[in-house]
Amino acid sequence: MNRFINEKENSVTEAIDGLLAGSGGALRRLDGYPHIKVVYRADRDPSKVALISGGGSGHEPAHAGFVGRGMLTAAICGEVFASPSVEAVLAGILAVTGDAGCLLIVKNYTGDRLNYGLAAERARALGRKVEMVVVDDDIALPDLPQPRGVAGTLFVHKIAGHAAQIGKSLEAVTEIAQGVIAKIASIGMSLDTCTVPGADKEDRIAWGKAELGLGIHGEAGVQQVDFVDAATAMRMVLERLAPHLGEGPTVALLNNLGSTTCLEMSVLANELARSDKKVGIESLIGPASLMTSLDMHGFSVSVLPASDADMQALRSPVEPAAWPGIDALVEPIVERLPDGLSPVKPIPSANPQARALLEDICDLLLESEAELNRLDAKSGDGDAGSTLAGAARSLKGSLDRMPLADLTQLMPALGNELSQTMGGSSGVILAIFFNATGDACSRGLSIERALAEGLERVCEVGGAKLGDRTMIDALQPALEALSGGFALAARAAREGADATARIGRAKAGRAAYVPEENLLGNNDPGAEAVARVFARLAG
Repeated sequence: MNRFINEKENSVTEAIDGLLAGSGGALRRLDGYPHIKVVYRADRDPSKVALISGGGSGHEPAHAGFVGRGMLTAAICGEVFASPSVEAVLAGILAVTGDAGCLLIVKNYTGDRLNYGLAAERARALGRKVEMVVVDDDIALPDLPQPRGVAGTLFVHKIAGHAAQIGKSLEAVTEIAQGVIAKIASIGMSLDTCTVPGADKEDRIAWGKAELGLGIHGEAGVQQVDFVDAATAMRMVLERLAPHLGEGPTVALLNNLGSTTCLEMSVLANELARSDKKVGIESLIGPASLMTSLDMHGFSVSVLPASDADMQALRSPVEPAAWPGIDALVEPIVERLPDGLSPVKPIPSANPQARALLEDICDLLLESEAELNRLDAKSGDGDAGSTLAGAARSLKGSLDRMPLADLTQLMPALGNELSQTMGGSSGVILAIFFNATGDACSRGLSIERALAEGLERVCEVGGAKLGDRTMIDALQPALEALSGGFALAARAAREGADATARIGRAKAGRAAYVPEENLLGNNDPGAEAVARVFARLAG
């Protein structure tokens, strides 16, 4: 797959230099490329305990992104998913360790333990005070004698970083770090594996499946499960974490494993916040990309039953921008709409024929969702069908509130409903259309003339006209032929919609930004929707 990198051999060093370039001078590195990649604080204080962490790259912003006041003093970076060498770790220790000593925070992988451990021994032989803690928070394999270190490591960085920042001794900082490690637990879930630059992607997770408990280097998870939705995914994760939640207040860290969108992460945060499995979880860090796995489409949750001292440390300010902070989990605060925004509610009235007609059109739009999305993918952002289907679902649910027996009230009621439930420009256009039509009906105009006035208002406000490759290319011919009956109007709408496939340059809407080759041979989705509605009306 394509990536925004140059030579893969230089991707880590170039990424580090990019981080330094944007740090304003707060971060520096040792002159040891390509084998020694050490990022450290420019303002390090040798009278305070230095905190050093690191490991393979590909987990950004971890680890270099958390170097700064209140967290790490230095990060030792290896190649992608590869432990840094003993010499690199030793170089970092010697560069930042003063009389107060340093603490190495190591994730529980064989390469990291060996390289950091040997570097610590060599540093001690050179007279440095060095301690090491090993983070083993992954609970995916509960019987594993050596659990992996994953995103829970961030709890250790933050809490131990606070202890070092306020001047605690190496012994005290080490004890605090070990106390945190004993309490944290993490597990992740992903819909896809990660892709290492220069390597083929492993397609082991089938469509419709998710992998629970996989590692941050793409290691296979403990099991593959059926993927249903975000709620089910979060429930599975919280069920695994339940034995580790403790009796007191617990902090959850919601981590993006790489390519999960911000939208998805917020949905997952909502599921965590409202889950009945979140017993004791009162605070949240994230959702954020904290310890990623390149482009893995997944998330992880880490939990820490936190003491008052832990909470004070987690709340303390830090310099690294990658740290998202911590906030209490609260119920969404909802306030009523301002006066004057909500339209006057019409008086409901029954009309079985009108209701059946509207329900039939709504069903049509629901049935057409996938095909209209496909057409929109050629000329827009691929959501036209979903937008219309969402409005149709909402409209079907609101028919009991509609003034179905009074056309002068029904038209603006439809416009108001669509303006509130239909996203993008389509909702506004249709709201203008129906409100203008209703206004014309209230002045005694025939329905044919009222609809024509509605279209005139849309063209006036929206700026589109016949031939611009929009829904107007089907709607205008249909309305002009409507006096001859629905069959004639449907035929005109279909001809107008099909004609849009021969228009290679749109002059309105998102299709105006799309190249000609994408448009030719494909009907405009709005015009296609109009043609389908008139075909249904014609029976």
